[in-house]
Amino acid sequence: MTTPNSSEIAGVLPVFQTPYHEDESIDFATLEREIHWLYDRGADGIVMAMVSELLRLSSEEREQLAEAACRFGRERGRVVISVGAEAAVLAERYARQAEAAGAHAVMAIPPVSIAALTSDVLRYYERIIRATSLPVIVQDASGYVGRPMPVELLARLLAEFGERILFKPEATPIGPRLSELRDTVAALPAGASAKGTSAGRPVLRVFEGSGGIALVDSYRRGIVGTMPGADLIEGIVALWRALQAGDEQRIYELSLPISSLVALQTGLDGFLAVEKYLLVKQGVFKNTIVRGPRNFELDEETRQEVDRLFDRVMAAVRR
Repeated sequence: MTTPNSSEIAGVLPVFQTPYHEDESIDFATLEREIHWLYDRGADGIVMAMVSELLRLSSEEREQLAEAACRFGRERGRVVISVGAEAAVLAERYARQAEAAGAHAVMAIPPVSIAALTSDVLRYYERIIRATSLPVIVQDASGYVGRPMPVELLARLLAEFGERILFKPEATPIGPRLSELRDTVAALPAGASAKGTSAGRPVLRVFEGSGGIALVDSYRRGIVGTMPGADLIEGIVALWRALQAGDEQRIYELSLPISSLVALQTGLDGFLAVEKYLLVKQGVFKNTIVRGPRNFELDEETRQEVDRLFDRVMAAVRR
């Protein structure tokens, strides 16, 4: 199996939701339907990550889910598997298993249960990178959990390991921090890395990860792709294509209702509740089961607003 170049990981790669049976076991038949539904609507790949409920899966379930995602998804696009864990030894295990299952890249958040020393976070990522030959996406998931990763640490990983390293920065303010990372990398001297560079200088490749709410601003700052939720795939694909075409009117016709809808989703459990509701609404999921305990419930008034905004997104897609 040929290891993909990091430049081949780009475009719209939605993070799939994990469907469950009534007993909360994983519903792999619905997962397969979800993945093909995403590709049928223009996805360039799929991602197993935070809104796949990774933090609520056992190690065995994570590995089963990764294997199924690769089996169902790799023939139609790029598959990215998140391997972050509370211990580096576990993250190494997940990275090796993802590569063996056929993933095209892995992604990792830092540990979330402790505010780890920056030097330890650096060693954690170095161990993941050395455990696999795949591209590695460094995810700052501090929008959900943890604290922001220093921009200098991100730039150091790129300088040391070259273009195998990609980024998904989510710390706020997203736009200014993305530009800070871009400008920090641009200031690195030519020849700063002996590994995987282009013309002696590291090339920065960044994914937007705000669910789409910061997609327009992030695109203008130089991202190569986006990793939204699965529920708004048609809207996000249409918006991505409008951005690529420079169609300013269509960009804002699509981005305004998308941003308003994403703004209703408060925290990780908010994303889970709304996304699963919309996947049921679109006939992809059988139920909205989210493993508990949770800190968000979709009440009736919020549901009604989700419906109104979703209708506006779909109307904009079809214009």
